[in-house]
Amino acid sequence: MKEVAFGQYYPVDSFIHKVDPRLKLLFLIAYIVAIFLAKNFYGLAACAGVLLAIVLFSRVPLGKVLRAVRGVTFLVLFTAVINVFFYRGDTVLWGWKFLQITREGLIFSAFLVLRILLLVVCSSMLTYTTTPVALTDGIESLLTPLKWVRFPVHVLALVMSIALRFIPILSDETERIKNAQKARGADFESGGLVKKVRAVVPILIPLLLSAFRRADELGDAMDARCYMGDKHRTKYKKLRFTWRDAIVFFVGGALIAGVVVLRVYLGAPV
Repeated sequence: MKEVAFGQYYPVDSFIHKVDPRLKLLFLIAYIVAIFLAKNFYGLAACAGVLLAIVLFSRVPLGKVLRAVRGVTFLVLFTAVINVFFYRGDTVLWGWKFLQITREGLIFSAFLVLRILLLVVCSSMLTYTTTPVALTDGIESLLTPLKWVRFPVHVLALVMSIALRFIPILSDETERIKNAQKARGADFESGGLVKKVRAVVPILIPLLLSAFRRADELGDAMDARCYMGDKHRTKYKKLRFTWRDAIVFFVGGALIAGVVVLRVYLGAPV
């Protein structure tokens, strides 16, 4: 959990940090749509170029950005291996029984891996550049029309905000519990898979108890402050669109349009 980048905010004064959280959420949706609309490497290259510009303008260190990739390394490798050996194509490079490596499979695997990496990094940039409070306000504002059908928009936004806040807290708590168990002689490295799974139990049980205790204390604190949900609540900081948001909106629209053009005229990578 120490390697989890999602949910961690990096405080710095940058162009991306000052963008309205509602535009960031809409841009993330548009970016995901553009990635899935991309049908060739040219489309993914356009998405990667936009993401690189976001990283540069956000002033988030590259090391922190790469931490988001390390968290999904196993998923990326597993996806790549499965597609390399089981994707059927016309140009066979190597074969053995039911396993087969084709040129089309290698290209498709590379395309899929790049797509996953772009998704993970862009999603992590949202939380790196947006505080949980701002993210909550943005979600609540975007979902305001659902209040007409009595959907608990404020409750949903509050739950998501608390969950994001608890990610780094639980990460630190896990590290402390693990170090305490190591000091008592616990071994988390040696042995087979079954032994390693059993070794995790002394960490999970205290972690669950700590999470429930923190949740109970948070509920008591909210009750002590007379928290009443969204009833008669006001905002200390009101969200307002600025020229930065217009630029982000234009970039998002241009990205989708460019990917669609590349998809229509250049086709698939294989």
